[in-house]
Amino acid sequence: MNSEVQDILTSGVTLTDAALERLLPSATTEPHSIHRAMRHSTFAGGKRLRPILCMEAARMVAAQDFYPPETAAPEGHPVGVADLGAALEMLHTYSLIHDDLPALDNDDLRRGKPTCHVAFGEAIAILAGDALQTLAFHTIANLQAPPNAIVAILREVSTAVGTGIGHLGNLDTGLPPGMIGGQVFDIESEGLKPTAELVEAIHRSKTGALITCSIVAGAIYGSYRHAMPAGKLKAIRTFGEKAGLAFQIVDDILDMTQTSAELGKTAGKDTASDKATWPAVYGIEQSKHDAAELIADADQALAPFGEAATPLKSLAHYLVDRTH
Repeated sequence: MNSEVQDILTSGVTLTDAALERLLPSATTEPHSIHRAMRHSTFAGGKRLRPILCMEAARMVAAQDFYPPETAAPEGHPVGVADLGAALEMLHTYSLIHDDLPALDNDDLRRGKPTCHVAFGEAIAILAGDALQTLAFHTIANLQAPPNAIVAILREVSTAVGTGIGHLGNLDTGLPPGMIGGQVFDIESEGLKPTAELVEAIHRSKTGALITCSIVAGAIYGSYRHAMPAGKLKAIRTFGEKAGLAFQIVDDILDMTQTSAELGKTAGKDTASDKATWPAVYGIEQSKHDAAELIADADQALAPFGEAATPLKSLAHYLVDRTH
């Protein structure tokens, strides 16, 4: 990992954790059990990739709009974007809490620590996930941005975490089905022979949708003072879709090649559960090639942003080079 990426990741984690600390109820706030459970899973570690991608997308777009110093944070991000990043991390954490439950993946290790239902019981874990999702939308509604920007971000986020409404529903946005829709595909495909079409549908929705949304929402926040050209927003969405799919392909590879200690979660779980994964269809070597090709395409998508896109491109390469 080069020093530029390390600096981005370190700064992003610091900004995100500070926002989460401020936004989440303390462990001493009643009812204690659920707030302890929320904090247990939120602060269990994690790379904070979604908020970091969000903040860097905002910075990339804002750099082209020449934000004056008083409207940008010391790190160069638009003021308040860390709260948006924190909301996205809440949504990601909520999905992990629920995904680990006995009725779904039935896992007892997450980010190197006991999963929420192991530490606090199944009922509190379900409610902690619900509470994080609710707090995420509350946080977005209170962002430092004009109402039209907030509505646009809420539309992106709600579509990305949903079942496909906005994709296959009456309001067709052309987006992939959302995270929950992808989780349903994943559950219903267990035990079936994985196909290329099924695996791509699961990955683009279950994981890719929230990663894409994080990047697009950050870009919308970074550009709220002017109307971003439709072509540039489309380029940002393409980047997110390519990077999100590459991220999950690498996750599939790591699940088959790394230990539980290295991953911070139970290794080999996908194979043991007959999950539809990219390597199950294409093999590990082809999967590595596909991930690298997707990142190259993602790089190309950001060409309209010139040098301002360098940090986001560096992060995309980190997604496929990581070992955990």
